[in-house]
Amino acid sequence: QVHVAESGGGLVQAGGSLRLSCAASGRTFSNYHMGWFRQASGKEREFVATVTWNGRSTYYADSVKGRFTIDRDNAKNTVYLQMNSLKPEDTAVYYCAADASLSLVLRTTPRAYEYWGQGTQVTVSS
Repeated sequence: QVHVAESGGGLVQAGGSLRLSCAASGRTFSNYHMGWFRQASGKEREFVATVTWNGRSTYYADSVKGRFTIDRDNAKNTVYLQMNSLKPEDTAVYYCAADASLSLVLRTTPRAYEYWGQGTQVTVSS
């Protein structure tokens, strides 16, 4: 199995930027598609972005498209989420997750991802 741990969260003003990192250890990192999800207080966990094992394909939730960018560095066993033009509604705990299926279609439901980190808090003030 793979272990993942997020970092980079914090407090930022609306319009600002943050870059989240997710470091993986254990099994070969390139064996997994990787995804970012978030969960706001009192709400269900929702999909944010995902990237294929080789970094060549990505997919985003409509709510973050054009503002967030997911990418990965397999040499560093790390996936990133660059978040720009942040809004108060982006406030949530952000989770990194690994999908071992290597499905030809990137998946957006939490149950499709087997391994999860503990999350990192992102708070956007207005």
